[in-house]
Amino acid sequence: MKKLLLVAGLAFFGLTAQAQEKSKGLEGAWWATSQFGYQQTKEGDTKGTNLTVLPLVGYFVSPSVTVGAGVGIVNIKSETGSTTNANTNLVVVEPLVRKYWNVAGNFYFFGQLATPIITGKEKEANTKVNQFGVAMSGGFDYFVTKNFSVEFSYNLASFTSTTIKPDGGDKKTINNFSVAHVASVDPAYISALGGSAPNLTTPLSFGFKFVF
Repeated sequence: MKKLLLVAGLAFFGLTAQAQEKSKGLEGAWWATSQFGYQQTKEGDTKGTNLTVLPLVGYFVSPSVTVGAGVGIVNIKSETGSTTNANTNLVVVEPLVRKYWNVAGNFYFFGQLATPIITGKEKEANTKVNQFGVAMSGGFDYFVTKNFSVEFSYNLASFTSTTIKPDGGDKKTINNFSVAHVASVDPAYISALGGSAPNLTTPLSFGFKFVF
């Protein structure tokens, strides 16, 4: 009888520990990814491109909530034939927080709130560029294995405040609010940056995430 109770007790504690471990999900896990975004517009011989490369590192503070930060680059270029009209190189620092919801199996939906800070220079005219923003995005994350996933996200709503300071000229501040990244391009972006989007970051991005 004592042996039976002992076995039952060990089994109970084993199942309890397993359930607790399962309920923790990804809590306490670190993750790393590198997001890539690209956008291009073309009119006649003039082509505008917007490239974003943003490595990110984060930590799960609960089974479904993670905080993180990224440091990357943004390149905005305008070319007419073989002539470069504008070439803007920027550095972006982006703190963020994400909330995950399980859709089915290894397939998850997440909502993200980020505050990107961007600074740099347009090299052709020596124009300084600074931007602060708040962006809300949604995305999907598919775990191929427990340590590797593929994610896709789209900018749902954002507010940005951009300051453009030409060499020897007056600075201009552009405040922009967009929903689903729908907004008119301010003429200052076209003349100063030659970019293809009203915001410095691109609306679509995808990446591969490693969890450890």
